[in-house]
Amino acid sequence: MKKIVTILGARPQFVKAAVLSRVIASHKKIEEVIVHTGQHYDNNMSEVFFTEMEIPKPKYNLQINGLGHGAMTGQMMENLEEILFCEKPDAVVVYGDTNSTIAGALTAKKMHIKVVHIEAGLRSFNMEMPEEVNRILTDRISDLLLCPTDTAIENLDSEGFENLPINVVKSGDIMKDAVDFYSKTSGEKSSIISDLELVKDNFVLATIHRQENTDDLEKLKGIFIGLEEISKKKQVVLPLHPRTRKILKQNNLNFDIKFIEPVGYFDMLELLKNCNLVVTDSGGLQKEAFFNKKHCLIAREETEWVELVSNGFAIIVGSNPKEMNVSFELFQNVKSDFSLELYGDKVGDKIHSEIIQLLSN
Repeated sequence: MKKIVTILGARPQFVKAAVLSRVIASHKKIEEVIVHTGQHYDNNMSEVFFTEMEIPKPKYNLQINGLGHGAMTGQMMENLEEILFCEKPDAVVVYGDTNSTIAGALTAKKMHIKVVHIEAGLRSFNMEMPEEVNRILTDRISDLLLCPTDTAIENLDSEGFENLPINVVKSGDIMKDAVDFYSKTSGEKSSIISDLELVKDNFVLATIHRQENTDDLEKLKGIFIGLEEISKKKQVVLPLHPRTRKILKQNNLNFDIKFIEPVGYFDMLELLKNCNLVVTDSGGLQKEAFFNKKHCLIAREETEWVELVSNGFAIIVGSNPKEMNVSFELFQNVKSDFSLELYGDKVGDKIHSEIIQLLSN
């Protein structure tokens, strides 16, 4: 039986990987070993997290976090080299654009192990983002690139990937499968709507955590001034990221917004299902808003998910309070066709088939 090692470093990656793990378990053609680098330390990732989410527990947990980019990536590679030497996999699977992603891909490539990159081809065209560097380098050294969208394929074509010995495939977005699967039970496992006494379609869900926003005080102020203005019309509910909380506190910034503690995945799904609209700087949440038929205001200067904007499901508002509020009002009077298939279906099965094909060559 062929073996893969899946390298994960953040909670969203575990949710996505759970989709593929279920497919792998059902077909019984591949042995999967999961490694958690520990990059994003998360109290929610307890025993309950893995049990409730039906996620296989990692065989290895490296517990590497709280370091600078260089030290973190270097320590991950050192540890991963030992694991890959011991496990001797036929391929390594990495997701997205974290330091764990590039560490896994680099280590595997230097050991002549095939690399599979899920969520390949995404570009923000902002090289100041560490994620952009990670995803570009990972794409270049992978053997199989599984792209979520046509735009991702076009990005790779424009970079000359058709001239490289790399298999580029449009697989669709695996997060679509995850949302479809977990939405069936999120209402049974979360009571957040009643706990917070929220009314369906009468609140805005917001998340702000990206370093480009939290480390720029003017941007951060602009975003929260915009959110506070929206809150005069509809309640704004914002699960507050520790980084954002710390900076607001340090600068004595107070806003009339309903801040809550960070939430688990089922709670987030229920907030998404019941909200009126989403304001976020998270790439993943932009798509999850779409999957839950919600419009989205993107609190960044660019997005990797350009099809959401070009099809009218999202608007880039950056940190401009006026733009945020004008766009909010616009979406109160717009009905969109969320049945448009932007991200594929049964993506986990397609990815599994492509990995089988890679391993048989």
